[in-house]
Amino acid sequence: MKRPARQLLCCLFVWCFATDPVGAQPGGGTVVLYNQVFNAGGSFPDLILPPSGARFTENGMQLSGKGQLARLNKYYSLAQRLVRYRVRFSADADAVFQSDQGDFKAHVDMTNQSISIRTTPEIRKAVPFLNPGHDYLVEVHHNYQTSMLKLIDLYTGEEDSVAATMDGQGGVRAGAVGSGFFVGLQHDYYCFGLAGGSGIWIKQMMVLSKACNIKLLLYGDSITEPESYFPTSVFSTSWTQLIRHRVRGSVIASGRGGTTINELFNRIKNELPFLKAKYVMVTIGTNGGNTEENLSGLVEYIRSQGAIPILNNIPANESGSQVPVNAVIEKVRRKYQISGARFDHATSLNFDGITVDRTTMWQEDYDFSQIYHHPNGKGARLMYLQTLTDIPEIYE
Repeated sequence: MKRPARQLLCCLFVWCFATDPVGAQPGGGTVVLYNQVFNAGGSFPDLILPPSGARFTENGMQLSGKGQLARLNKYYSLAQRLVRYRVRFSADADAVFQSDQGDFKAHVDMTNQSISIRTTPEIRKAVPFLNPGHDYLVEVHHNYQTSMLKLIDLYTGEEDSVAATMDGQGGVRAGAVGSGFFVGLQHDYYCFGLAGGSGIWIKQMMVLSKACNIKLLLYGDSITEPESYFPTSVFSTSWTQLIRHRVRGSVIASGRGGTTINELFNRIKNELPFLKAKYVMVTIGTNGGNTEENLSGLVEYIRSQGAIPILNNIPANESGSQVPVNAVIEKVRRKYQISGARFDHATSLNFDGITVDRTTMWQEDYDFSQIYHHPNGKGARLMYLQTLTDIPEIYE
C-alpha cells in the first residue's frame, strides 16, 4: 500500500536525524552541536543576515534575490562534522551552501536539476527528482580531506550525493610533490543563500559532530590540520592519523591553519562541551599568542569541561621561534602538573629542540623565505613516536 506523503515525510525526517552520518568512527555515534528551527515568531541571535535581510515565516527563513547569504555565527573546525538543513527551493533557485571564507561551495541548482561542488574542474551530478513542491534535507559533510553534498527528498525518500577529496601538494613550489586538487576545508562559519533564482526557505539548521564520547580530541593550528597540505596518497601517515589509528576509542581533530590560541578558544567553546572528551591535546603557538595567562586559561577551561588537558611543545621551525614559545608552554605544564609531547625534540637536529631538522618538514619555497614548519611523513612519524614516550596514557 502506498504510504501518504505526509506520513512518509515524518518517518524519513526522524530516521535521517537519528542515523549515524557517513564517516563517523565505529562506535563513536554523533552529537548535536547546534539545532534551530526557523519560524515567524522566533529570535535568532546566532544568525548574521544579508544586508537586505530575510523574512521569517511559518515556512521557515525566506531568502529571496541573487547574492543573499546568511551565516551561522558559530565557529567550528572539527575534522569530522556536518551541517544539515531542511529546505524548500523555488523552481528557479540556485542555492549555495558554503564556508564564510569561500574556500568551499556546494550548489543545488533547480533549473538545471543538478547538485555540485565548485572545484576546478567542477564536480556535478544530475538529480532529476528535484521538485519545487517538496522539502529536502541538504547535508554538507566534512571528513578530514573529503567533503560531500548529500540531498534527500523528504516526500519520496530519494537521495543522491557528490563528493570531492582534497589532495595537498606537500610543500610549496620547489617543495611540492604533486599538483594537488583543491576542494576547500569549510573554514570557518557555515553560510547558505542564493547564487541565483527567486527564493529558498530554510526550515531548520543543525550542526553535528561525527563522533561523541571522545577518548582524545586534538586541537591546534595548521600543524594539526595536515589535511590542508598532505597528499591524499600518504595522508594516513600524517601524525594526527597515526595517533587516531593507535588510540583505543574515538579520536577527532580540530585544527585550523593560521590561527592562534585566541581563535582556538573561540571554537573549543562551541565543540568541547558537547563532545565529552577524556583527553584534550593542544598543539598551539606557531602563530603567536601563547602568553602564560592565555595558556593557563585554556588549561582551566578544559578542566572545567571534565577533560584532562595535554599541552604539547610546538615543533621546531626554520626561524627557531619555537624555543621561547615552548619555554612558556613548559612553565604552564609544570604549573598545572600536566603532560605534553616534546614535538620540538622530535623535529630538531641533535634532539635538542633548537635547530629544525629540515628533513622532517615540507619545504615551502616562497620568494621571501624558505619555510620549514609543517611536518612531512618523516616528521609526522617522529612526532607520533614522541607521544608513545611522553603521553602513553592516551593509548591505554
